[in-house]
Amino acid sequence: MHARGISGFPYYLGIGSLADLATRGDRVCVLNILGGESRQVTPTSHAFSGGNVVFGTSPGRGGQVLKTPAGDIPVFNNVREGLNAGLEFNTGVVYLPPSGVRDGVAELIRVNPGLRKIVIVTEKIAVHDAREIRAMAQSAGVDVIGGNCLGVADSWNRVRIGGALGGDLPEDSLLQGSVAIFSNSGGFTTTIAQYLASEGWGTTTLVSSGKDVYIHYAARDFAQAFRNDGRSRAAVLYAEPGGYYEQGLDFGKPVVACVVGRWKSKLTRAVGHAGAMAGSGDSAQDKERWFMESLGVDAIFTPENPVVSRKGAVVTNIAHIPAALTAVMALSGAKPDFAPRGSLSLKPWLANDQGFNLPAELALPPVPAPEPYAVQIEALGRQVGAVIARQNMKDKSGASVMDPATQVTSVHGYPVLDLAQQPLQAVFALPLVHEVAGPNERALLDIAVAAEVNLVGDPVLVAAQAARDAGNAPNAIMAAAAAIVGPKRVERALACTRTLIELFLGSGLKDGSQEGFDFSRITLDTAARALFQPREDEAKDSHPKAMLQAVRKRKVKSVFLDFLLAQDMPLSRDAILAAIATTIAWGPLLRKRISRLTAETLPWYLRLYGVMVGSSIPAEKHQWGSLAGISQAERYGSWTMADLCCLAITGRKPTAEQALPLQMLIGLLVSNGPGSISAQGAKGAVSADGPQTPQRVQINKAMVGFLTHTGYSHGGNGFEGMAFLLEQFKGLELKDPSDPNHGLDLKAMATAFARAYKSEKRAAKEVGQELRALPGVHHPVFKGKPVNFDPRERFIAEFMAQQGKYNVFHAFYRELAQALYEVGATPYVFCVNVDAVIAALLLGLLWTDYKAGTLDVRDLENAAFTVFLYGRMIGAAAEIDDHLNRGRNMDTRTPEAACAHVL
Repeated sequence: MHARGISGFPYYLGIGSLADLATRGDRVCVLNILGGESRQVTPTSHAFSGGNVVFGTSPGRGGQVLKTPAGDIPVFNNVREGLNAGLEFNTGVVYLPPSGVRDGVAELIRVNPGLRKIVIVTEKIAVHDAREIRAMAQSAGVDVIGGNCLGVADSWNRVRIGGALGGDLPEDSLLQGSVAIFSNSGGFTTTIAQYLASEGWGTTTLVSSGKDVYIHYAARDFAQAFRNDGRSRAAVLYAEPGGYYEQGLDFGKPVVACVVGRWKSKLTRAVGHAGAMAGSGDSAQDKERWFMESLGVDAIFTPENPVVSRKGAVVTNIAHIPAALTAVMALSGAKPDFAPRGSLSLKPWLANDQGFNLPAELALPPVPAPEPYAVQIEALGRQVGAVIARQNMKDKSGASVMDPATQVTSVHGYPVLDLAQQPLQAVFALPLVHEVAGPNERALLDIAVAAEVNLVGDPVLVAAQAARDAGNAPNAIMAAAAAIVGPKRVERALACTRTLIELFLGSGLKDGSQEGFDFSRITLDTAARALFQPREDEAKDSHPKAMLQAVRKRKVKSVFLDFLLAQDMPLSRDAILAAIATTIAWGPLLRKRISRLTAETLPWYLRLYGVMVGSSIPAEKHQWGSLAGISQAERYGSWTMADLCCLAITGRKPTAEQALPLQMLIGLLVSNGPGSISAQGAKGAVSADGPQTPQRVQINKAMVGFLTHTGYSHGGNGFEGMAFLLEQFKGLELKDPSDPNHGLDLKAMATAFARAYKSEKRAAKEVGQELRALPGVHHPVFKGKPVNFDPRERFIAEFMAQQGKYNVFHAFYRELAQALYEVGATPYVFCVNVDAVIAALLLGLLWTDYKAGTLDVRDLENAAFTVFLYGRMIGAAAEIDDHLNRGRNMDTRTPEAACAHVL
């Protein structure tokens, strides 16, 4: 055995006192100094210890340095190079991977005769390697601490070696005192020191022993050094199951032993610390018994049962350590090292009771956090809304999802079958607030959109009508209008919204429509006041007055609008739009349903909604003060989104009975999942603009992307369905499509067409031509089923039956699907899809006007296409916002490996 060891020990032990375990005279070499963990920990240790790391090693990186607050640490390829450079050390710290630890220790011992200590931070070292490390160190007279440890620290010497004892600010946790700590857990070593300080106890030396299967510097070695350390009046030991290191020890001074892990006796394999699994006779209960016997106590210490002796106490909860130590030391008349620093009572730094009226014992008020946490919490307090991780969003969506079992799509968790039964304003709001808006928010949305629908005097109307006059389909007309609503058209509205959100952050406002909220402490500076006021060229703008009158007439509530009105200044149209948008978004924002980015861009979506609906109405119907004969005051004061959409499609305000089918159709069409062509257009526009910020992403361009990717097959199928129905019912005497006693033989009509179609199909096959698709009659949705259906069509059919409603065109489509099967034109009963429903319900709604000559065929076909666009406009908004928050730059590109060239 090495001659330098302490006499009387059965193995080599060179450290005689805890005062010698970590000193200012120790010089350190760190293996794998540029590894991920060392890069974070070593600079703090080096600075705290006065610059104790002389060099580090990292093969292949020789010549580099690790920058620290106390100066650069040189890096060599190996230990020998550092020694040859004239640098000396007596302590090695090992951050190598498990497979390299044995060789790293061998290198330290072999090339440096002056080596005295090694700290191994690495965990899960093989038992065989640990035994060889032990043998090499014993032969060379080297003490080893670890593995799987956070090293050692000394609060008197202001030194830490290896690992992160004391955390990022060790000077705050390593307070000079009289208590030594020995712990199997590295993290709890620091925690125990902090807990002790709450009772007025500081520390001397802290040892993180680690808890790999092999503990090189164990409790027996600590006890020896503890007895010889004149600074340490008491010790705290934190022990976990596994091993016999703590059995039969004599510490010679008071000790509080904390034994944890009773539950681990039920495990069959190691969890957490590699050695923290009890074998036979070394469970937590066994260790509790060993300590109680050596300390002379017959029970576990708890605040309710404070069992202690002059030798110490045993606890099973680290929170009880400070009180137990104070009680033990009081028996000898010893007092704490300094005044208590706080307490271990629950002192929440953050509190959110979610509006529940909690009992007083649970409703704990938050207290100011110590620095640096106070600054961080203050910053968090100004961070409202959801924070969404960026990811690749090709063929993905965080907004919509289809249930493969039912083929029903949901948007933000709401199935479209449910959305079809919601007021249309709630459906329009859903993509932007991620929840069904309440009556107050729905009314505000009506006002905001109504203010944008009349486009008289606006270049948007000129662009839309030019597109219409050029013979374009409804999607191209709407795209021409949306293209005009660029960033500069909404710049001020977005700035107003950002300002309102910033002003009310931390104000305690829970909901934008909250009554009686005191905003007297919120003030606007001169620049902000100017932001909300109209420009000189807006002095005659009638919209602000009409919008405010509508707010009063509808009796809607908005804290933000009330706040602006209380400033005694004129408000611009943008300011009112921003106040409305912030009111709609505030509750979802605080509930983290949406991100702050979504809330701040909401006015842009609201303006686009109005412009896109307005562009569907021919230019001649846009007049100063009225739209299609409807006055501004009436439109703002009572019209709903359903009314406006119906006006665009039918040219008139609908009755409640007429509006319902339209509302249901748009609700069913909201789904715009990642696989749809229109969603790809919208998402691709967002992805191509990245990084995803309102300054770069042009939401109107993304909406144009949706529109340009919608056409006669995807979107216009209802258009073709309308043409198909008109052809089938041409020349027939049909007065009322809602009367089931119409006198037509639908089955005979369907069978005749099915037979003709079958013959056409056979002829096309013989000449190798592609057969024309039947609009509205779709391929099987549930493959292999004898009868297929579109769940949206089935929903409409069941709803109409419940309401006692009838539609002859829908009934014909159902007969047709059955007839195609019965004559052998299809192998299954194909489904009647939602495009057929669009055509059938709209034709039923507009049949009287068509027969009277008020509407022509093109008007009917465009109406079907436009309804589809309104629904998918909502779905596109959901995908645009989702990708804006969640997507990465250029993440919708098809991988090169999936691309091919076709000759």
